[in-house]
Amino acid sequence: MPRRRRKVRRGDLVLYAAASVLSLLFISPFIISIANSFKTDAQATSDPLSLIPSPVTFAAYEQILGSWFPQALTNSVIITIVVTLSRAFINALAGYALSRLDFPGRRIVFASIIGVLAVPGVVLLIPRFLVVHQLGIYNTYAGLIIPLLCDAAGIFIMKNYFDSIPVSIEEAARIDGAGVFRTFWSIVLPMALPVVVTVLILSFQGSWNELSHFIVAAQDPDLSPLTKAVASLTAGAGGKENRFPLKLAAAAMMTLPVAILFFIFQRRIVKSESGAIKE
Repeated sequence: MPRRRRKVRRGDLVLYAAASVLSLLFISPFIISIANSFKTDAQATSDPLSLIPSPVTFAAYEQILGSWFPQALTNSVIITIVVTLSRAFINALAGYALSRLDFPGRRIVFASIIGVLAVPGVVLLIPRFLVVHQLGIYNTYAGLIIPLLCDAAGIFIMKNYFDSIPVSIEEAARIDGAGVFRTFWSIVLPMALPVVVTVLILSFQGSWNELSHFIVAAQDPDLSPLTKAVASLTAGAGGKENRFPLKLAAAAMMTLPVAILFFIFQRRIVKSESGAIKE
């Protein structure tokens, strides 16, 4: 028994060491980016791998906060909140309808949703631009938000989860006279809370990090969210200077809200995802 325990402990140490090395390799680019954002442009260009800025300067952050960042942050917050809440609700409604309501063409609709999942998002950019332009919502908040209010992946997840809930649970509510929406809202949706949280998390990440749709849906700089503003800054010409600190500071500030929310709700994220898969 002692020998077995030693072998297990040695094996655990090897696994922990390997996991630590992989973790360092994974987060090292982010750490290097943060360190370079506090350097001067000359130092970041000549010694980009150094983790200790000398001297430490906040010039990049001061320049960002004093220019386009507040407006871009406001745009991202508005779009993300509206899209996250609306997408979770609409996906739940559509998933419940495909799971419970027997209407003509239900299988065709569900097959179409599966087909959309197989289509690369880049292929849909030009049709999306044409639709947004024809509806007269180009260069508006509506054009940035409305096309993102529903997604095939969320409907697919919700539909499969509702299929796992026994129909008999809803019979009591129907006997009491509850309609379809009341049954969905009061009985089924609370039972689907784990998968709803999962869809909320995926919707938040997707809408906050969205870029391709924002490129084709608006051209006004005042409507640019953080992803588009940072992409424009990265792709823009900087003259003789590389402006590495400025670009990395912008990327870090764009990542900060997502990182904070992840660390706050990481236990909830793990529980929601495991609960959704388990059901």
